[in-house]
Formats: sequence, structure tokens, C-alpha cells
Amino acid sequence: MFNSTSGNNKKRVPDWLNSSLWSSSPPPPPASPSPKSSPNDVVADRGVKSTPVTSAKSSVQEAEESKYEPPAPAPPKVAVTAPPAVVVRAEAPKVEAQDPLGSQGRYYSSKEDGARSNVDAVADTASEASAAVKVSSPVSAARPASSAAEDISRQAQLLQELSRKVINMGELRRLASQGIPDGAGIRATVWKLLLGYLPCDRSLWSSELAKKRSQYEHFKEELLMNPSEITRRLEKSSLKNDELDGEDKGFLSRSEITHDEHPLSLGKTSIWNQFFQDTEVIEQIDRDVNRTHPDMNFFSGDSSFAKSNQDSLRNILIVFAKLNPGIRYVQGMNEILAPLFYIFRSDPNEENAVSAEADTFFCFVELLSGFRDHFCQQLDNSVVGIRSTITRLSLLLKEHDEELWRHLEMTTKVNPQFYAFRWITLLLTQEFNFADSLFIWDTLLSDPEGLQETLLRICCAMLIIIRRRLLAGDFTANLKLLQHYPPTNISHLLYVANKLRTHPAG
Repeated sequence: MFNSTSGNNKKRVPDWLNSSLWSSSPPPPPASPSPKSSPNDVVADRGVKSTPVTSAKSSVQEAEESKYEPPAPAPPKVAVTAPPAVVVRAEAPKVEAQDPLGSQGRYYSSKEDGARSNVDAVADTASEASAAVKVSSPVSAARPASSAAEDISRQAQLLQELSRKVINMGELRRLASQGIPDGAGIRATVWKLLLGYLPCDRSLWSSELAKKRSQYEHFKEELLMNPSEITRRLEKSSLKNDELDGEDKGFLSRSEITHDEHPLSLGKTSIWNQFFQDTEVIEQIDRDVNRTHPDMNFFSGDSSFAKSNQDSLRNILIVFAKLNPGIRYVQGMNEILAPLFYIFRSDPNEENAVSAEADTFFCFVELLSGFRDHFCQQLDNSVVGIRSTITRLSLLLKEHDEELWRHLEMTTKVNPQFYAFRWITLLLTQEFNFADSLFIWDTLLSDPEGLQETLLRICCAMLIIIRRRLLAGDFTANLKLLQHYPPTNISHLLYVANKLRTHPAG
């Protein structure tokens, strides 16, 4: 696809980058957001994150380079009525060039360390659907009228699909890949279907949910109980048995503490020894949960609601760590867990919202199953490890934009591990604001090619759409730019990522 231009080694711009779709005029700016805010304080607008690129074309070379990157949509004028939930870093952060796979800390976060079952009720009237889209979420509160109209139409189509006796997953994926409108609890139900938590047959939803939720409660009783309570129950059970055996003997029995039940036991089967071994992991979970989205009242603050949500995150991560001793807990898992729990806990169906912790646990397990090897340090250098995945991203960039690839990796020596490690392991949750992350996850979860393939295309698109800034930068400038990705129009980003699939190089 890339042909050499006369006089230099630059690759010709692919034809699809010059298409009318790519260079179409930006959408009209959205209206001012409604003063009515969300109870969860998630203030974000995909349009707000647009960054226009304007530069004078003074030479043929500049005109040629400009073809790679179309003009981004102009930023809309949004009247800010409340402090945004996602705080934008105002100061230039320090560039860190250490290997994220090294001994200084394997996983890090950019913050500190490094179904709805009764969809028929929602679909009663079109007016209810329209109102839900307009006022239920700040994501849609400040969007263009045309975009809001598209959301209403897509919501009606999704509701129609969810009301079928047997869900057509192909059609559901197609609709969800375009972005799931906020409101009416649609995203919660769709994500549960896309992650395989809910079966396609709606008649099985009730029994399946009851079974899974009961199973999770059993996990909690078994894995979250303090050893003192376990010992007390064992002693109580032993006393009852002794009383029955000694009714005719005329003496009182004395409870005995076995070796494995003693707090100082070092035995492998000792509940106390296991408890002390888990303490370090639990302390790390507590630290990470406490700093999960500190700018959102849903996760942070002194309210009982926020504390309850933190407790749920903590329970899920502890249960997961104990059920998966080969992985246990790895720093950053809390960032992947947060979007799932937020969506399920915000379901307007009260029964589903109350059971959000159980539903989130099983969906979290299913989500991690697709790339759990990235969290296993022993597999870093294997074909399924994180290094191999980062190499695939590098090759994908080379395939579609060899000039940019050569500048980053050969000229400026920017190791992709320095930025792509976090992008991939945390599913882009730290590169964009919370609301935009949900929009990206709609595409990640719905793509039939799988989450990892879609994620790599999006990461490659992230590089391509800022190629001019990268080509003009040196090592320090590029590393800072990639470790702190600039505000971007998400619809535009996903469009480019999709083009990388439909227009392969060659």
C-alpha cells in the first residue's frame, strides 16, 4: 500500500487516509450541557476532548505530511456549570523512562503508583427512552443534537434487540460497537451479554442470575471470614458433638485446638498461616481501592454510598486473588474493575443494582480471562506475555505507518514498553477520562475479533492521529506525549482504528 515517493524514502499516504470520510468537516459544536448533573458526578464530553490541529501549509512537504492526519473536529464551546469529575493535569509531568517490566514495579496506575432483566419495562414508550438519553448521564448532556438523535435511534434498536426471546448476538455486537447510549440501564445489560454472563435466551436470565449470585455469596462466606470466626465455629461444632457423646458420661468436655488452627502455626494448611500470607495482598488492595478515581464521588469521599462501593471493590479483588493463587492481585486490577462495577451499580433496576458486586465479580473474571497472561510476570517473555503483545503493536504500526515507526523506535529510541505497557494492561482506562473509557469499552467488548486485537488497533490509531507531533518531537517530548496522551475525539479515534482493519497495508 505504501509506495516510495520520488526523491526521498517517505511512504506515500494510503488512499483511505485521503478519503472524503476521513477529511469530512467536523460535526457542529454541541449545545451547552444541562445544569442537571449526574448523582455520580461523572462529567465528561467526548467532544470536549477534541484538539484541533491548525498549521500553515507553506511547502509541498508539509502538504504531503498533512495527509496522514486529518484536521480534528473543532472543540465545542461548553458552558461549565460544575467542576469536572475528571481532573486534567495542568502541570507538565515528569517523564519517566524506566522499564515498566523491571524491578521498580511491574504494574502501575497514572493516579498514584505508576443485566438489566426487565428491559420490556424500559421500552414501553419512545418518550421515556428519549428522556433517558437526554438527562440520565452527563456523557450525553452536552452532545450535538444530531448525535443525540442518533443515540435515541440506537437506543431504540438496542431495546428492541434486548426484548427478543433469544438475543441475536451478531446484531447486538454491531449496535454496541457504535457506542451504547447512556441511560435506561442498557449498557449494564449489554455488557453482561457481551461478556457471556447472561445467556442469549432471556428465559434463562432469572435462574442464571440467582445461581451466580448465590455462588458469589458462598465465595464470600468461605474466603472473607476471619480465622478467629472460623475457629470459633469449629469449636462450637466440636462442642455440640462432644455434648451429644458425653451425655451419659457425667463430665464436661474440653475443646482442643489442633495444630493447624493455632495462630502461630506455620503449616501449609493452617488457616492462620494463610491469613497472614494474604495480609500483604489485602493491604495492597486496600491502598489501591482507596485511590480509585478520587475525583468521583461514586468511588471516593466520606459518604456511606462511596464507602459501600469501596467495600465491594475490595471484596471482589480479595475473592479473586484467593481463587486465583497463580495470579493473585496485581496492581492496576482495580482500574479495570472500576468501570464494570460503576455500570452495574448504576443500573436503574434496583434488584440488579443491589447485586452489582456479584455480577461484577463474574464479569471481571471473564474479562481478565482474555489477557490474564499479561498479569503473570513469569510469562512476560513468552509468546502470550505482555512483551509479545507490545511487539505486535510495534509491528502493526510499522505495517500502517513505517515512517512514524522508524522515527519513534529507530531515530528517537522511544521503547514502546514505556507507554504501551500501561495502555494494554489497563485497557486504556488511564489515558482518557472515565466517560470516554466507557465508550471505548463498548467497542472493545463488542468486536467479534476479540478484545486484544481491537485494543491493539486502537493503540495503533492513537499513535497515527498524533503523528505530526511525534515526527516533530525528540525522545523527551515524545515520551512525555505518549505517557500523558492528549485530549482526543473518541469517535474519531475509533473511526481510525476501524480503518486499520478494513484497509490493511500491503
